[in-house]
Amino acid sequence: MEQQRIKIYNGNVLTPAGIIPGGTVLITGNAITAVSEKNMAAAGAIEIDAKGNYISPGFIDIHVHGGGGYDFMDGTETAFLKIAETHARYGTTAMLPTTLTSSKEEMLQTLAIYEEAARNNINGAQFLGMHLEGPYFAMSQRGAQDPRYIRDPDPEEYKDILSRSSCIKRWSAAPELKGAIEFGRYIKARGILPAVAHTDAIYEDVLEAFHNGYTLATHLYSGMSGVTRRNAFRYAGVIESAYIIDEMDVEIIADGVHLPAPLLKLVFKIKGAGRTALITDAMRAAGMPPGESILGNIHHGLKVIVEDGVAKLPDRSSFAGSVATADRLVRTMVALADVSLTDAVQMMTATPARIAGVSDKKGTLAAGKDADLVIFDDDINISMTIIQGRIVYTRS
Repeated sequence: MEQQRIKIYNGNVLTPAGIIPGGTVLITGNAITAVSEKNMAAAGAIEIDAKGNYISPGFIDIHVHGGGGYDFMDGTETAFLKIAETHARYGTTAMLPTTLTSSKEEMLQTLAIYEEAARNNINGAQFLGMHLEGPYFAMSQRGAQDPRYIRDPDPEEYKDILSRSSCIKRWSAAPELKGAIEFGRYIKARGILPAVAHTDAIYEDVLEAFHNGYTLATHLYSGMSGVTRRNAFRYAGVIESAYIIDEMDVEIIADGVHLPAPLLKLVFKIKGAGRTALITDAMRAAGMPPGESILGNIHHGLKVIVEDGVAKLPDRSSFAGSVATADRLVRTMVALADVSLTDAVQMMTATPARIAGVSDKKGTLAAGKDADLVIFDDDINISMTIIQGRIVYTRS
């Protein structure tokens, strides 16, 4: 059976070498077969006129909890598939479904559902594996994470979890906890990325953790320590540590609310596009109208209010989750942080692809890479999303 071919032409093609004006991308089956400055002949191909819009690699979200009215902690395959479909409409072509702190039983159930959902995910952003956010956190930095389940790393527990599931690709934890360094070494040896999160660590803790596999800072500035004082002496926190350690990657919720423009500019100035990944950290209300919502499991999660482009605790004392979509992140970095479009797109594509260990197939437009593409205009409004060579979204 002959593979379907798609030719996208007359677009500004975003590549690592720069923007190709009036360029063409040719897709055969589920792979990119050519990227050209010319309108190539492609007999029998479906032809798509990009109409001078941008042709970009698909967006990769390595930290996302939900969207479209669903959360990965809902415990259903429908939730997984609807979240993937929702974010595909906003340009996300691949993602790491992310948990919240929970009981071991609930975590195992979510992991089991992932396996089935991944097989049936046809019309949504591709699943790259699970990201476990918790439960090994500092209680003082828990944020909206459920305190009932926060605990120190337990070797018997995490070894059992890993023996039952092969889909875990990333696990966020507080490195200063008892047993956290051993935990990081253990999961790193099994190809899982340890990340620093919800933590009161100081520089010495972070440096030790970095040398034991914790090479990523989860949602920089959110749920982590800055400069602290102990008995009159100052100590650098996780934020400063992430800046000092050149090789440490960071991810940021670039919705313009969690981090205002000056902090977005600071992160970019110090870490650059090559070490900064944009993440939505989105909860179920992403892609939904403002109003009441629930963070976490639909049956026993935390009630929140969505307003001002963010989820808040009912008393409005704290943020309780993001409602961002990937297009908004890119738009915000360009508009508020004065970052070039190519750098903003790199932080949403090539950099998260490298962090997630999939840069051999995703993150850039080049022959041989997966055919994951988005087409958008000057305002980053998505007009088409293509995943593995399949058109899954077209703006009507």
